[in-house]
Amino acid sequence: MKDEVIPPHVPLRPPDEVMRLARMGSMFPTRLSFLRSMIRRLARESAQITRPVWNMDEGGFGHAVYSLRFGGYEYSLVAISTDLPPELRTDRVIATAWDSAYVLYDGVPDADEIARIAAAAPKQEAARFTERDLVLSRANKSVRLFAHVVQALQDGQQPDEKMIRDVGYLMRTTAVYGNGKFGIADRALIADRPGLEGPFAAEMLTVWLIRHFTHDLVEHVGGGQLPPHIKRHLGIGNSTGLGMAPFLVTHPVLLNNWMMARETALARVRAIETLTKAQQDRLADLSHRAAKHLAEWDVPDPSHQARIVTLRADWQSILSDLKFDGTRPLDKAMEQAARYSFDVQEMMAALVIEPFGELVDGLCDCMADPQGPFCPPLSDTEALRANIRDHFNWALLPDYDAETGCGQFWYVSEAKQEPRLGLRFSEPGAELESPLDIGRQIKALNAALPEQSQPVSAFLAAFPQHAMAVDRVQLGAVHPYAEIRDNLIATSCLPIDMLRCKLSFFGASKFDPKSDRWTRITLCQGAPLADELTETADDWWLPVFAR
Repeated sequence: MKDEVIPPHVPLRPPDEVMRLARMGSMFPTRLSFLRSMIRRLARESAQITRPVWNMDEGGFGHAVYSLRFGGYEYSLVAISTDLPPELRTDRVIATAWDSAYVLYDGVPDADEIARIAAAAPKQEAARFTERDLVLSRANKSVRLFAHVVQALQDGQQPDEKMIRDVGYLMRTTAVYGNGKFGIADRALIADRPGLEGPFAAEMLTVWLIRHFTHDLVEHVGGGQLPPHIKRHLGIGNSTGLGMAPFLVTHPVLLNNWMMARETALARVRAIETLTKAQQDRLADLSHRAAKHLAEWDVPDPSHQARIVTLRADWQSILSDLKFDGTRPLDKAMEQAARYSFDVQEMMAALVIEPFGELVDGLCDCMADPQGPFCPPLSDTEALRANIRDHFNWALLPDYDAETGCGQFWYVSEAKQEPRLGLRFSEPGAELESPLDIGRQIKALNAALPEQSQPVSAFLAAFPQHAMAVDRVQLGAVHPYAEIRDNLIATSCLPIDMLRCKLSFFGASKFDPKSDRWTRITLCQGAPLADELTETADDWWLPVFAR
């Protein structure tokens, strides 16, 4: 067996540069994003979607089943559509009813299983499920657009294309649960299955199938057909809040693997010596597509809209003298972008990675975490001190005793069992704080280390409260991108930055923040439809509305 040839690459951007909240909150989806890699896999297998059950009344209420064979296994989406009174429709986590509910099922359900799921899925958290249920989700209609499309089709017309472009989805999910929630299958049951071994693969498959269902549902109620270019632009919305943010802290190895893959991809393309004319033209086309995408991205929030407007202007400015000829042109493009905002820099990173699938797509296989947070233990406290000095200097800088340095605290809501963020000096509950204060813990560990070295086991026997910090220091020695290098309990910490980072890896675009704690996004916009799964169907980075 021949040794694997590692492609040339420039040095990776250092973690102190990459793992900052402000930069993480500027990230865009790339071809390594989980939706993209999932759909490429579906295309390689020429997956075929069937609809063995369609039990919907004329109002679009009932249930349907979609099935496909993927990675050697059969999977089915069971979709339940209900008549939801307007006063019960809310995207908040306290909701107890939704327009639609979904289960990704392991296999093809028989009538008894469909009946079980149809009764349980609309109850979501209030129901119980089985290990045949792989993913649980729910969604609400974008009422204005859904009603408009239905009316247009009933009138024998097509919907207003500006509304399609401005909204971009017929429904938005408010949760896509996996990994054992409420009795559904633990990830360990499916983690080794071809196609589902990647992070959130089952969840991304579910979202793509839900999008297919929304197209069928609106055509059924409207009694007409939407043209492919409109359906292609109708993705799935998503409403995501604080519940997602702590994941990046509680899964440090997974975060490292995601960031390492992305940074390695960037380092590889920056090392390309010269580009062909076709590659130069492709990059130019994509850069102008990005400009059009920005022009179609508008949000109600004034501060975020101002940020988008600035990004549009800066992107046009950099395009005016951006060239992809000469030596190491992509490295030079990143150097040009470095003179602009993090938004420009991270968009440029996504752009230069995009055309080079043959060089970077294999990195998708490195983004899971099959082993968990295990690494060689450090032998003594002097080694701990050295690793803190080398990898955690960022944690020693803040003043965690100042009100601004510890003004927020993370906790888990008793009512919803979801992460929340409280204000330490004006709200109760700080005694129930979740241990997401990694920086503060490591600074306390560093202060407690003895002057004379001793075995780590002896130190922890005397100071067991530092066990978690010791674990994080040991991980940081071998996983350089495992930690967000900012103070997560400071009053300046914006959870929206953590949300955007994670959602960009999902493949999200059109971020629409509603506060610094929750956002709406769009998934699958521009993605191939079920009958478009071909080897050439992967060209939907930063999609734009087009006929």
